[in-house]
Amino acid sequence: MTSHDPKLSRRAFGTAVGAGAAAAAVGISAGSAEAAEAAPAERPFQAVAGRHARRPNILFILGDDLGWADLSSYGSPHIKTPNLDRLGRQGVRFTDAYSGSATCSPTRFSLYTGRFPGRTKGGLAEPIADKSAGLEPTHPTLASLLRDAGYATALIGKWHCGYLPDYSPTKSGWDEFFGNFGGALEYYSKLGLGGEYDLYEGDVREGDAEYKDLRYYTRILTERASEYVGREHEKPWLLNLNFTTPHWPWIADGDEEASAEIVRRIKAGDGRALWHADGGSVEKYKEMVEDLDRSVGQVLAALRKSGQERDTLVFFASDNGGERFSYNWPLSGNKASLQEGGIRVPTLLRWPARIDGGQVSDLPVFTPDWTATLLELAGARPNAAYPLDGTSLAGHLLRGEEIEAGRDLFWRVRGERALRRGDWKYYRGKSGKDQLFNLAEDQREQADRAAFEPELLKELREAWERTDKGLLPYPA
Repeated sequence: MTSHDPKLSRRAFGTAVGAGAAAAAVGISAGSAEAAEAAPAERPFQAVAGRHARRPNILFILGDDLGWADLSSYGSPHIKTPNLDRLGRQGVRFTDAYSGSATCSPTRFSLYTGRFPGRTKGGLAEPIADKSAGLEPTHPTLASLLRDAGYATALIGKWHCGYLPDYSPTKSGWDEFFGNFGGALEYYSKLGLGGEYDLYEGDVREGDAEYKDLRYYTRILTERASEYVGREHEKPWLLNLNFTTPHWPWIADGDEEASAEIVRRIKAGDGRALWHADGGSVEKYKEMVEDLDRSVGQVLAALRKSGQERDTLVFFASDNGGERFSYNWPLSGNKASLQEGGIRVPTLLRWPARIDGGQVSDLPVFTPDWTATLLELAGARPNAAYPLDGTSLAGHLLRGEEIEAGRDLFWRVRGERALRRGDWKYYRGKSGKDQLFNLAEDQREQADRAAFEPELLKELREAWERTDKGLLPYPA
């Protein structure tokens, strides 16, 4: 492979050189833990040709409001994430991967549909906060398309794409659902933003059954996911495992007193209690992220024990950038912003049967790309009436095919716009000023090059506006 023009694209996925090329021959044998620990040091991505495998199981894990540098492998100086770091060493760690939007539900829309959130009415909510919008059951989804292609499908954890009775994972292609419908819940009581009990098995609240599970939510999700991946499956499977960690409230496992105080406030009618604006700390956040790491490790251990590790594609990312206590350095901005800190997210991919470990990629990619990629890897056909906005990376991951150098990554939220093409990013924030940044030289978005590259700025702005014209307008 040859590198792209740096004015159009950051270096292509990668060309192994020197010691890296020699290391490419090492790879991972049968996906074993021992081989993973012995994986070579990170090197540029290089596809492995001529290696065959069956259609993969897919374990797609999302953290919630996890910042780009909150993993030790991404530079956190104080948070230790050995299990996620190991996952990255076993496959590919992406340095320039983005969420589909800057908040929870729009990104989930972009993952489930493979399209910009603004293609659908429900995706215009940033994020969904009431029962007026959701993912229409008639819209094809990653799950429904995979199910049509012979996959078993399940979603465990946070849905946040609409509420009953009109919207639900089981109405949109998932065979099984266990989790919460809303954008946040208190980790012990399972009370949601409206004060309702928000833990469901299918479309029935567990609170309507004989018991409620009032254990720490991350423990419950980990247990359920471990059980699912450990089953004897007759079909290949998709599991969307959507943790709420480390989303507020800032409650770690064992914090029953803090939980009880938030519950008291919720029951007293405090509609902002779950936001926990008067709680949390860097240390508490560290505790929650490290708990997420242990939980992912437990699920991966169950997968290994089941004998399915080699043939399972495991993907990990965050749904958007970090929040109050997140570590995003050197990026600017946080969740809800289209600055890098609001949309660039840690992203890891492992598939021992087809992809060698110890690799790093700086190709710009975003959430809709993964939908297109997974559909192709699974042999599922997209619905032509709902064209995808992402680009499948399957050919590149497996055969080293080039990705179009000048392709655009597009984002839109109320009051902000952004478009990335190669190294260049066009950004307009709430100030209304058009800005241009070269991310290869300035990840922090502090050196505005608009005055020096007026033609490029015009070109990228017009590209953004052409895409925007094809989307639904925001309601007044």
